[in-house]
Amino acid sequence: MLKKIIFMGTPFFAVPILKSLYQNGYTISVVYTQPPQKSQRGHKINKSPVQCISETLNIDFRSPKTLKNNKEEYDFIKKLKADLAIVVAYGQIIPKEFLNLTKNGFINIHGSILPKWRGAAPIQRSIMNLDSETGISIMKIAEELDSGPVSNVYKIKLNNSYNSQQISEKLSLLAAEKIADNIDEIFENKAKFINQDHSKATYAKKINKTEGKINWHDKALNIIGKINGLFPVPGAFFNFNGERYKILKAEIGNGLGKSGEVLSDKLEIACNNNQSIKVLEIQRQGKKPQKIGEFMLGSQIRKGSILPNV
Repeated sequence: MLKKIIFMGTPFFAVPILKSLYQNGYTISVVYTQPPQKSQRGHKINKSPVQCISETLNIDFRSPKTLKNNKEEYDFIKKLKADLAIVVAYGQIIPKEFLNLTKNGFINIHGSILPKWRGAAPIQRSIMNLDSETGISIMKIAEELDSGPVSNVYKIKLNNSYNSQQISEKLSLLAAEKIADNIDEIFENKAKFINQDHSKATYAKKINKTEGKINWHDKALNIIGKINGLFPVPGAFFNFNGERYKILKAEIGNGLGKSGEVLSDKLEIACNNNQSIKVLEIQRQGKKPQKIGEFMLGSQIRKGSILPNV
């Protein structure tokens, strides 16, 4: 008899994994995803990436606002008698009473090396923390956030040339490659789930927009970590003459000067500890992203300018 799978996910990160399941012939009984969101001005309804791919693949989907105290969804999942639920960045807490509604429970594909970086923004926090590696963890969902036992961890190296969008894509493709092996191990009762060392847990709290503000008194590498970790949104930014500038890409320089001082006409900026960064791509508020050469042609930010920290 074919095994029945429930898939729960919302952003682009989850799409390659759902496609992999479909292409490998697994029976996906239903997909759960977050409801469509109105655009800022309310003129457009934006479906989640997972809803879009579900429609393309002709897979049934459901998008309740919440699962909490939701008897309709509880009864629906219970009647499915599914063998496994796979959760990938769904964006909702799975209520405790749901976790026993499939024969093999609920597993989660989490974008960190657990128990490090439990929570909402593991990829961004890992990059901002200048970690040397990250990965994906295949874990059973437990009542406490990202605390369940882990069966497999797959790692990749990090360096200061990767931003969070690139790492997210790498981890998503890695998970898509590995998910079939993990499902087969579970269905064949070969999967070994090992409890996490909770004493080593760290938490990746949700990103706040204000965290993007650059402090030029920081070390250059920390600023690069912020630029990469917060790309593309909310982004790392500074203000100059009443306007906001988002740095999209930068590298370590070797210039010397006061923190926040513009050291060249190619926008090399001094940081703390006799360090600097070279801006490679930038976006002025309300404008399109630009390579630094194009940007500097019409910019008021010149060599000798001082970029404030407030």
